[in-house]
This record gives sequence, C-alpha cells and structure tokens, in this order.
Amino acid sequence: MKRRPTSKAWLQEHVNDEFVKRAQRDGYRARAAYKLIEIDEKDQLIKPGMTIVDLGSAPGSWSQVAMHRLGGKGRVIALDILEMPPVPGVEFIQGDFREDAVLAQLEKSLDGKPVDLVIADMAPNISGISVVDQANAAHLTELALEFSRDWLKPGGNFLVKVFIGSGFDEIVLAMRDSFEKVVTRKPKASRDRSSEVYLLGLKRKNA
Repeated sequence: MKRRPTSKAWLQEHVNDEFVKRAQRDGYRARAAYKLIEIDEKDQLIKPGMTIVDLGSAPGSWSQVAMHRLGGKGRVIALDILEMPPVPGVEFIQGDFREDAVLAQLEKSLDGKPVDLVIADMAPNISGISVVDQANAAHLTELALEFSRDWLKPGGNFLVKVFIGSGFDEIVLAMRDSFEKVVTRKPKASRDRSSEVYLLGLKRKNA
C-alpha cells in the first residue's frame, strides 16, 4: 500500500524525534518514558517500597521507569488490553480495563492491600470522530479515577493522561473531590500539537 504524504511526514518526524532517539539509546520501549520521568523528577511520586498500578501499560515504558525508580524494592502491577512483552519484576495482566472480570482480576492480585500510586497513560482506539473519541477517553479516565478512589491509600497519588476538550473541567472537579491538590503537567515529551496533558491528584483524601 502506498503511504500517504501525512504518514510519510509522521514517520520522518518520528525518526528524527529527540525522545525517540533517547529511548532507543536508554533502552526504553517508547518515548513516553520521558513524560513519566519528567513528572516524577518534579513531583517525587515514585519511592522505593511502593505498590504501583500502571493502567494502559503497553508497550511498557512507564513500567520500566517505575521499576527502575523503585530500585528493586516495591511492586508494579501493569494492565493493558494489548499484549506487553515482559518487563523484569512487573506483574502484567492482559485485558480490557472496562470489563468487570478484568478489574476483578486486578483487584484479586492486590490481595486487599492498598496502593501508593496509580499511573494511567491510557487512550482509546481513535475513530477520527472527535466527539466519540473524547467520550471514550473521558470514560477511561473516570474508570481510572474510580479505581484510585477504591484502592489508593490515604495520601496516595494518581497520575492520568487526559485530553483538553469536552469533559475536561468535569474530570478536574471530580479529582478535587478525592485529592488535596490537583495540578496539570505538560511534559516536554508531549508533542506541542497534542491536546494531551496529565492531571496529577496529590494526596488522596481520607474516605
């Protein structure tokens, strides 16, 4: 199939991307690793001994960063609808987070123990219909927030990718109900033209 000019331009940009080159050099599976690295360096989210849940984990770069920063002390449980090649030390569950059976499997793996940090870099399959894509993205965010409310220990943190647009303000308000502070982060590895930002809920309030 002949490539469209737009896909050629994307491929050229991808090949020349400084974060793609750094990921290849540093052994990360995706440039997204540097989004988490920058946010963690600013907000000091990951500390040895933590239990971390990584939602929407494939191909695994955030799990790689989390494991590295735990320094061998702690636990990372990753979940994605897509297959993810093993990351040493990471427990992986393949399944659709929107399905009750998959959520139940994740909760069973926690064995009743609360979580220190939830990180969610999830995005729905893009249909190209903006109103549909916005709704699907917002639904994933709501599910991740609901999971965080149920499983984060008091004082725990929640980092989630969101898209500026319909429903954004509602998500911020919902997070403020559950966290002492909610801040927005736009790491350098997020492309300028992208509407993605990261919302960080700091210090889960006591239920």
